[in-house]
Amino acid sequence: MQFGVDEAGKGPVLGSMFAAAVRADPAVLPDGVGDSKDIRPERRERLAEEIRELADAVGVVEIPVERIDADGTDMNTLTVDAQAAALSSVARDGLSGTVDAGDTDATRFGHRVAEAVDADVTVRAEHGADETDPVVGAASIIAKVARDTHVADLAGEYGDVGSGYPSDPTTRAFLADYVERHGELPACARRSWSTCDDVLAAAEQASLGEF
Repeated sequence: MQFGVDEAGKGPVLGSMFAAAVRADPAVLPDGVGDSKDIRPERRERLAEEIRELADAVGVVEIPVERIDADGTDMNTLTVDAQAAALSSVARDGLSGTVDAGDTDATRFGHRVAEAVDADVTVRAEHGADETDPVVGAASIIAKVARDTHVADLAGEYGDVGSGYPSDPTTRAFLADYVERHGELPACARRSWSTCDDVLAAAEQASLGEF
């Protein structure tokens, strides 16, 4: 039995980040677990259901926009907090496993996660662990499905918001249109992201051009 931990939604300008931890015997996990970004959404959902049925335990943690935008924090720290909280929900003393490193220094990231977990566990941190470790791959799928569900909920509230990533033209168009119509950013936007600054500056410039 071992654990794997990963997160989804670290880079988007819209919505929450999610972290997931899976405690399982790698041998019981379904074939095809791996980096969730390389798996079609419909298959991700099916795999997530299978993982929840076959794993010994699954934990998911949400980091909302309010925490992401809070003064005095940063995404590396929030990723540590999210992974540690998810791992704490499935951890038990003596367990070991791997987390997908959310820092350029994988060893440092692993130490930070281990120190924040409410159990005596052995944590290895590796870059790209979701591609090489099946339990981390399973956690990646669980986290991504949670994030996908969240984005679908945002779309139900706001209309088409795209993927939520700054590089997505649909997401940028949604933000620009919302600011134009309401004079402010939507509550789901990460206001501390430079993308939001760009959208607000463009809206201000456009309004000045009307005079």
